[in-house]
Parts: sequence; C-alpha cells; structure tokens
Amino acid sequence: MKQLSKHVNRNLRQRLRRKMRTRARMNGSTARPRMVVFRSNRHVYVQVVDDLKGHTLVATSTLMPEIREGLEGGLKARAKKIGLEIARLCKEKGIGQVVFDRNGFIYRKGGRIDAVAAGAREGGLDF
Repeated sequence: MKQLSKHVNRNLRQRLRRKMRTRARMNGSTARPRMVVFRSNRHVYVQVVDDLKGHTLVATSTLMPEIREGLEGGLKARAKKIGLEIARLCKEKGIGQVVFDRNGFIYRKGGRIDAVAAGAREGGLDF
C-alpha cells in the first residue's frame, strides 16, 4: 500500500485504505462492468467502468444540467434519483449486470451509498 502523508485527514486515510483493499479483489469486465460511486458533501457522482478496456461506459452526477433541474428533496432523495438515472442509462447501453464499488465509503443503512444502490436496483440493474 502506498504510504499516505501524516497530514492527510484521518477519515480520508481510512477511506483510501478501504478502497485499496476492496479494489484488490474487484474488477469490472465487459460483461459485468464496475459501478463506482463517489460522494462529496453536496453531490453524488456515479460511473460505470470497463476495467479491461479502461473506458468509462456511462456516467452521471447531481451536477449534470438535465438532472440538476429536476432535483428536489434532501441528499438521500437526490442519491436515489442518481441511482435511477444510472440504471436508465445502463439499460440504454445494454448493460444489465454490474459490480457495485462503494469506493471505500461506508455502506450505512439509510445512507447515500445505500440510496444510490437502492435506486439502481429499482431501475433494473442487477448486482
């Protein structure tokens, strides 16, 4: 594992350790690409990646203009809408199964990462 600076925030160091640990065992393929979730304090970003080719197949976030206009509610409601949107975009590209990569973020019941996953499952993605 790459040595992280002592000046880096403790929570960030822990998240990056979790991320590296899970990514060592997880890979997305053409048949089953990896769905990566990143959350900041205000926004949620999701992309579907084919690791074999190194390409992003589909991406969306709460910053996209067409999505930003229709967003209402709190952070969890927005995260669920992003999950529904990524599922819709995946279905358009013919992607039905993905590997869910929480990117080192803790998967809490009722949290934003859980809301993205629930929205994607509701939209028809299988993982």
